[in-house]
Amino acid sequence: MRYRQPLETLTQSRRPTKDEPPSGPREPEVRPAPTSIPCFRPIIGEAEIEAVTEVLRSGWLTTGAKAREFEQSFAAFMGGDVEAVAVNSATAGLHLAAEACGIGPGDEVLVPTLTFTATASVIRYLGAEIVLVDVEEGTRCIDLDQAERRLTPRCKAIMPVHFAGYPCDMVEVLAFARRHGLRVIEDAAHALPTRRDGRLIGSWDSDATVFSFYASKPITTGEGGMIVTRDPKIAVRARTMRTHGLDRDAFDRFRKVGASWSYDVVAPGFKYNLTDVAAAVGVVQLSRAESFQLSRQRAAERYLEKLAGLPVECPTPAPQGGLHAWHMFPIRVNETARANRDMLIAGLTAESIGTSVHYRPLHEMTYWKERYRCEPDDFPVASRYFAGAVTLPLFPGMTDDEIDRVVAVVRNILE
Repeated sequence: MRYRQPLETLTQSRRPTKDEPPSGPREPEVRPAPTSIPCFRPIIGEAEIEAVTEVLRSGWLTTGAKAREFEQSFAAFMGGDVEAVAVNSATAGLHLAAEACGIGPGDEVLVPTLTFTATASVIRYLGAEIVLVDVEEGTRCIDLDQAERRLTPRCKAIMPVHFAGYPCDMVEVLAFARRHGLRVIEDAAHALPTRRDGRLIGSWDSDATVFSFYASKPITTGEGGMIVTRDPKIAVRARTMRTHGLDRDAFDRFRKVGASWSYDVVAPGFKYNLTDVAAAVGVVQLSRAESFQLSRQRAAERYLEKLAGLPVECPTPAPQGGLHAWHMFPIRVNETARANRDMLIAGLTAESIGTSVHYRPLHEMTYWKERYRCEPDDFPVASRYFAGAVTLPLFPGMTDDEIDRVVAVVRNILE
């Protein structure tokens, strides 16, 4: 029986033909870097660009006709029986709403610990104090049972946060507020167009609801926000205070023929107005809010299907009669997984997949922790959630292939 050389030996010993390069060490194969998937990708189209161009050519760039159109369109979107006040951020909106509700030194406000710091910071701007409250399992919304236990005679308001776009139970929130004589200021930064019991968040009987139009929010103006209220006194006060406490706005003073130069300052206000440039983007984005939500919901439903069976807790879908905005898709890595939250983030980052964490609870942030002497055991649900929290990419137009790629990496790391 003849001896046969291994194939690789034959390949190496064969002389190259005249058309072949000499054999030698091969260059290592370089794999192309995977296309990145951001945690969020805003959708800006030609309509938004044309709307901004129209404003730039109009000769009026700051708060004016386009900002008013945005306010009117937003109020109509909410049902038409509310007033809308455009501002340059949701933080500004929360500040103005709380100020208009009369919150000040000596008062306290109930705030969920699982939120962005702005929710609580605006109360401190006014010299009042916050009372941090844990959140519910699953919904991550304010726990009204714990709120009841933390209530003091100084509490003047409650600020429910519609976390990630999930609707708080507004029937229960409003009943709680009526029972204890509290004002209600909703932080709806994540919640457009969220519904509870068939009603849009923003159309309930709260004192005020505040939306965000930051770049990553359900609709965007780059930076911006909107206060929605049924109380005309709150609307008037917010409009006055958003522009230095002036009793007339600049559009009337400078653009109307024959308008008087005279104005008065009725309070030490702020500089919180939204420009017409930003509002132009908002008008177009608002017309696309429902299609954006539908696209995000499709992505969320695919995530829920594909992540089933993995050692993670996924967001809770909207209750019957509700609509989840699916602003983002935060999961919690279970203790049984073979990798922890930080390992998952590192693995996703290595595959060019963006992530974030929403949120490190306020009771674990230095300022709030020290001021209110917070301990993690005081907020067991939020503390446990945060230990495994990861926000996966979710945005309008996200493809099935992108979702499947994210899930494949999560599966590979955790299983």
